[in-house]
Amino acid sequence: MEPTRSENRVSRTDAPAVQGVPLLDLSQQHAALMDEITDRLAAVCRSGQFVLGPEVTELENRVAEYCQVKHAVGCASGSDALLLALMACDVGPRDEVILPSFTFFATASAVTRLGATPVFADIDPATFNMDPASVQDRISPDTKAILPVHLFGQCADMDALNKIAASVDIPVIEDAAQAIGAEYRGQRAGSIGRIGCISFYPTKNLGGAGDGGMLTTNDDEVADRLRLLRGHGMRPRYYHHVIGINSRLDSFQAAFLNVKMPHLDRYVQQRQANAARYTELFTATGLDRKIGLPPSPAEHRHVWNQYVVRVPDGRRDELREYLADQKIGSEIYYPLGLHDQECFRYLGYKRGDLPETDRATDEVLALPIFPELTAAQQELVVNQLSAFFATSTATHALSGPRYQSRTEARRT
Repeated sequence: MEPTRSENRVSRTDAPAVQGVPLLDLSQQHAALMDEITDRLAAVCRSGQFVLGPEVTELENRVAEYCQVKHAVGCASGSDALLLALMACDVGPRDEVILPSFTFFATASAVTRLGATPVFADIDPATFNMDPASVQDRISPDTKAILPVHLFGQCADMDALNKIAASVDIPVIEDAAQAIGAEYRGQRAGSIGRIGCISFYPTKNLGGAGDGGMLTTNDDEVADRLRLLRGHGMRPRYYHHVIGINSRLDSFQAAFLNVKMPHLDRYVQQRQANAARYTELFTATGLDRKIGLPPSPAEHRHVWNQYVVRVPDGRRDELREYLADQKIGSEIYYPLGLHDQECFRYLGYKRGDLPETDRATDEVLALPIFPELTAAQQELVVNQLSAFFATSTATHALSGPRYQSRTEARRT
């Protein structure tokens, strides 16, 4: 028997009324740090060291320690971090780079900007991360690098990907834009491949006041090459050894991030608590039988940059419209796989070539999970989802294997 709307709802008689929930709200986080931020920015102004100054060096040292690597190299954005990493690995025309189709555009655009060809792999349906079996199928003599994305704050299957890469002697470059602090079997994101790429875009777990990025590596020669490439290949001034780019992290962004860096683990813990609360609430209301909930393997550290559910049966867009009417923020990451984007049509992919990617683009919906999200706000989100499904005349249940990882599916 289908639960009634009242049975579906979570109630807290002692909770204050909540009117709407934004997808992301940084105002509380920044307000608590505003005095320190203002002091730091004023100090940069007084110093006159606006590009690659002491604030940048401090942030590089902090990120290197946090990511458990020897070197961290600041740059202008997460997109530039990807470009610089590929340049440092000598990716160029006629080379191929294997990467997921289910990711933000920058992962692939960095490849094409160097004249190389992106080769799109499918994803694991449970984690949304690149499926190693799909990667293995796409290795060719022209493959120059493997570029996994630690999507939504959870690391890809790095043991399997590193094994594939080692078998053909090519590097693994980690797109850790959404995953600073995530761990794979005790190893921090950005420390598991040859180079890691981090974004400080404001929506990230460690977000700046604009664009900013960082590269991480344990290789001394790679770190030196990255520093050279980010500054026009120039060393010393006006003597150019290679053709680099202009991608230097400015001191204002570094100062802003240095204030937030000591709070990063607390932000992560709050996100983890929010994710756990969602799972508890969705299970208590029976919504876990209506939507696919994101798993969090015990052996890994998921940092929850996004909390992404699956909405089956073609109802995702309808649900999103309903939530918008109730002033509940949500987002679709991502509505198209990159292989299905107009600018990549020349590669010859068609819908159906990457079935798990296609299915994800039809079903995924990100819900609010920012650190300052309150229990009352989460209950409102869950109540509104309950109300949406309670009005449905259909009684769909999730089909288990479709929400399992490929490994789990094989076991069953």
